[in-house]
Amino acid sequence: MTINTYLNKTTKAASLAAFRILFGLLMLISLLRFVALGWIDKLYIAPDFFFSYIGFSWVQPMGQWTYLIFAICGLSTIGISFGYKYRLSIVTFFLTFTYIEFMDKTTYLNHYYFISVMAFLMIWLPMHRYYSVDAHKDEDLRVQYVPKWTVDVIKLMLGIVYFYAGLAKVNYDWLVNALPLKIWLPGSYDLPLIGGLLEQSWVAYAFSWSGMIYDLAIPFLLLWKPTRNVAFLIVVIFHLLTRALFPIGMFPYIMIVCTLIFFDAKVHERILDSIAKVIGKTRLLFDNGLSITTTNKGYGNWSIYIVGVFLILQLLIPFRHLCYPDNLYWTEEGYRFSWRVMLMEKAGTATFKIVDAETGKRFYVDNRDFLTSFQEKQMSTQPDMIVEYAHYLHDHFTNQGHQNVEIFVESYVTLNGALSKPFINPKVDLAKENDTWGHKDWVLDY
Repeated sequence: MTINTYLNKTTKAASLAAFRILFGLLMLISLLRFVALGWIDKLYIAPDFFFSYIGFSWVQPMGQWTYLIFAICGLSTIGISFGYKYRLSIVTFFLTFTYIEFMDKTTYLNHYYFISVMAFLMIWLPMHRYYSVDAHKDEDLRVQYVPKWTVDVIKLMLGIVYFYAGLAKVNYDWLVNALPLKIWLPGSYDLPLIGGLLEQSWVAYAFSWSGMIYDLAIPFLLLWKPTRNVAFLIVVIFHLLTRALFPIGMFPYIMIVCTLIFFDAKVHERILDSIAKVIGKTRLLFDNGLSITTTNKGYGNWSIYIVGVFLILQLLIPFRHLCYPDNLYWTEEGYRFSWRVMLMEKAGTATFKIVDAETGKRFYVDNRDFLTSFQEKQMSTQPDMIVEYAHYLHDHFTNQGHQNVEIFVESYVTLNGALSKPFINPKVDLAKENDTWGHKDWVLDY
């Protein structure tokens, strides 16, 4: 099969429509849950200082207006599900959700990144051409078939997430020492039926090895029709079990629902038929036999190029850690945005010393005066956050009238239960260092 032949091959648009509806619904539930738990105030309004990503220091919470960002984001999820002004809705969701994600680096989670990635991908796909308000109002927009690649790229993105998560588990601590699961699992000893087993060492090894095999194999088992049903059952069991063992919010349910994309269009048509019974709008109106292909005017090649470049970046970004020396889990250089899910248990302390460079007078900072307990916990083990906080302290005390301010930190970190070790060079004035893409040579070797 040539590339042109593949690009013009079509499949039923019901797959994209079902994915769109369920994705939007899950995002709405996730945002409502976030509000109900009081996390907007706790994470984005109460703190006095927020950690930023390189190049995005301008992305900051807006006080009480932060609630408006969440409200706009929530409304956009409704537009996504209903396919109402879909392009505007999905772009708005991507921008507002990613803005929320970037407001404080402290709250980084892989599944937040996954949602932003998936939302960006959905901008360029014809997900509103079937069973949507837009297609109902505009007959020229309405089609029953879409290019097959528009469904396949979602499968590929999910495959990247799973496979790279599996590759990351091929490391000494995870497979040979069963860490950090050996540390975490005993904490769930009170679970019914399996709680007693979780305290046994062999169970940690079983979970570590099966988790690695699962992540590496599941995309291929889902792609192959003879194993698809069993593979999906494994997906459900795996994610429900991880939800029971660890406080990871909505992520397991999001992954379960997204994995439905691997099934044939008939499954998605049945999902739409079930939705139709609830809202009273049959999908048969949209079965007009029409299709769009990659080369016709209904769907331009520009989408292929954008999606293609985006997916290439997704394949390359997780390997950027190879550009840095020393232990990835110690320095965390290249750790984020690479699908490394729950691979380490890291804790530490960071005591900051303010020194007058001329007189030598010094005093120590109580981090609780500037950071929440959650921010302090995260900052203490992540070099980029330590140096950013050091710059904040430098500016704060300089503005208070202190002269010739130097910032030093005495820090100790334990990784996966090992003995605590010195983390940051205590002789380096962090006010003179910057958070860059380069190697942070003031992080002590592991």
